Amino acid sequence: MGKSDFLSPKAIANRIKSKGLQKLRWYCQMCQKQCRDENGFKCHCVSESHQRQLLLASENPQRFMDYFSEEFRNDFLELLRRCFGTKRVHNNIVYNEYIGHREHIHMNATQWETLTDFTKWLGREGLCKVDETPKGWYIQYIDRDPETVRRQLELEKKKTQHLDDEEKTARFIEEQVRRGLEGKEQETPVFTELSRENNEEKVTFNLKKGAGSSSGATSSKSSSLGPSALKTRASAVSVRRKESSQSSAQPAKKKKKSALDEIMELEEEKRRTVRTDAWLQPGIVVKIITKKLEEKYHKKKGVVKEVIDRHTAVVKMIDSGDRLKLDQTHLETVIPAPGKRILVLNGGYRGNEGTLESINEKTFSATVVIETGALKGRRVEGIRYEDISKLA
Repeated sequence: MGKSDFLSPKAIANRIKSKGLQKLRWYCQMCQKQCRDENGFKCHCVSESHQRQLLLASENPQRFMDYFSEEFRNDFLELLRRCFGTKRVHNNIVYNEYIGHREHIHMNATQWETLTDFTKWLGREGLCKVDETPKGWYIQYIDRDPETVRRQLELEKKKTQHLDDEEKTARFIEEQVRRGLEGKEQETPVFTELSRENNEEKVTFNLKKGAGSSSGATSSKSSSLGPSALKTRASAVSVRRKESSQSSAQPAKKKKKSALDEIMELEEEKRRTVRTDAWLQPGIVVKIITKKLEEKYHKKKGVVKEVIDRHTAVVKMIDSGDRLKLDQTHLETVIPAPGKRILVLNGGYRGNEGTLESINEKTFSATVVIETGALKGRRVEGIRYEDISKLA
């Protein structure tokens, strides 16, 4: 029977099969050859080239295993760095992406028997951050490139400067508030007109112009001042006092308006823009929303006892007392009744405790009164549900 045509369905199907992945049991790692079926694999095993490769491997099998292990590790880490960066990702997702390449190194030719063993080895060697969850093993690539380390240091420096600016602004606001309160507590001096309780009492003035002036001259000057002079002087003094009080009141009003309002508006706008992807905090009440655990844990509440690696928490169930290790994607915040204490989990007020004043169901937000920190007593509106949670 002649060879099938190039454009026949059988030939096209064979070419498609040869391009894609095929069964692992018909793959020879030493020769790096993929066979299509069991018969082809048997023919390859008895071939002269395969026997030659086996003789070479039998001389030093450890050298070949180390070579394949190193190639597998380098390719796996390169794929993890290039596709996922320093994000936390499930190890099976990375492995499925890796074996999608036709010419990859198979794990059965390396020193690791399973993907779990390889993941644990990466954690022991310090190449990745690994953690085990009920959903499986998660890995996070540690980038030790000098350029990346330099960029991270610059970002941390900018973040520190940003926090320093916030602290300076908070201290400035506190100083302005303190000055404003001091100005209110102090009583301004009250000026009254010059008057005599007893008309028969004699009024005298001691006007000293210099050290050489005599007391006789002073007494003569004081006696020369009549009632009309006293009235004229008193009216002039009262007019000057009114003008000075008006002129001092106007700049005070302007200063009060510009000292707090504008700075607090800028501070409020800056705080609303500061957000982070990790919101777990110890001591808050959370609700389990995943259905992959047992049915008795679904929609049940617990208290966060410990936060591990920012995104994972140890939760103690309120009803049963069981302790579970869960990722934050399997949890949601709990909004208490108005008047209860809460903790701000995200935004500029992150880490501050407060009291829930009211809830806006239309905008899915709440109004909170801050009770700790430098801005104690501030009333904040429009905080989203996911940014606050009930305190245990």
